[in-house]
Amino acid sequence: MKKNIVVIVLLLGLVGWGAYDTIQKNDVREARRSSSEQSTPDSSLTVGINQGNLAPDFELNTLDGQSIKLSDLRGKKVIANMWATWCPPCRAEMPDMQKFYEKYKDENVTILAVNMTTSEKNVESIPAFLQEFEITFPVVLDEKNEVADMYQVVALPSSFLIDSNGVIQQKVIGPMNYEMMEKMVGQIH
Repeated sequence: MKKNIVVIVLLLGLVGWGAYDTIQKNDVREARRSSSEQSTPDSSLTVGINQGNLAPDFELNTLDGQSIKLSDLRGKKVIANMWATWCPPCRAEMPDMQKFYEKYKDENVTILAVNMTTSEKNVESIPAFLQEFEITFPVVLDEKNEVADMYQVVALPSSFLIDSNGVIQQKVIGPMNYEMMEKMVGQIH
């Protein structure tokens, strides 16, 4: 009888802890989401993840520790690409992304590749991946899943095409090829 009571108390404790942990994580996600969907005082644009919204700002580090802030790229058209090394469609689009970057990097167009680091089995696989595909565009690490939560990334790859004013013009879920990138980026200012 005492054994059953101990087991029940332990189970209730685990359930309670699980519920508390889930509520805490949801509160953090909700706070990030609400902070990314606010009107900016200096413009009529709303910060958010939909077409026509000002892209939520973030600051992440590269593999070598250099900090890159999305808002520092204003004045350029940006493809913010969320990806991971284990993702086959991500692997498929990387050669075209590199080709696109090489052609347009001097024309105020850039790619900012945001690695979904928390989904990686091994962080050491990232440099090998970049070397394998000879990637030269900026790659930052989302080590706390902040950008994934902020941009509500549910599938990889996911890309946000952002104009030179920092406004989201299009969201693409799935891999892009060179022709798609040329066409889509050519349509934004």
